[in-house]
Amino acid sequence: MKFTTLCLALLVSEPASAFAPHKKVNDVAPSQLFAKQPSRSEFLSQAAAIFVTGGIAFGGPSDAFAAQYGEFGKGSSPGVLDPKTAEIDADILKSDAVQSALKKVKGYRSAVQDMQAALKADSQVNVRKTIIKDLDFADLRDTLNTVNTAFEEDTQRGTDRLIRVIMQDITELEQANTQKDGIPRSPRRVEIMEGKLAKLEKAFSDFLAFSA
Repeated sequence: MKFTTLCLALLVSEPASAFAPHKKVNDVAPSQLFAKQPSRSEFLSQAAAIFVTGGIAFGGPSDAFAAQYGEFGKGSSPGVLDPKTAEIDADILKSDAVQSALKKVKGYRSAVQDMQAALKADSQVNVRKTIIKDLDFADLRDTLNTVNTAFEEDTQRGTDRLIRVIMQDITELEQANTQKDGIPRSPRRVEIMEGKLAKLEKAFSDFLAFSA
């Protein structure tokens, strides 16, 4: 019990500065934003440690993840402002960098939709290659943060949460996709993957709605 408590405490010890509003693109390079966010391997290691040491059910995010990244899984994109109330810097939004990033975000959403179709056609499909190739952690994070620079600080508080939702959803999808050789994916695991993909597709759509 003490070991489990220690693991959870370490995961939720993210400094408050990580949630501070971002500066605009002309003040700070996009690659500097969310610099403290964990890499794909770090995120997977954290999740695996929680599941193993804490005995937490596979189907949903843990309390530790909820504390660090927000209470996900309780409805679509919770804690996010209505895009209709978003404050946007029109000049930054029109910039080549942001417009290019928006196209890439739409591509990410298309990749998720392709995985949804593949899973529907074959419940045993392995989507790991698609996740690694089309949802590269570092590239995706930088792309989302580039788009995020077009938003004013109050709006960023909501879009920041969406970015964290997306990063966690991708990690959880990769975990849900993992299957031992020779063991078919159970209906429950298929259901979990369908839920992760639906939530991820919704998060991308919600993020894009801020720039519509």
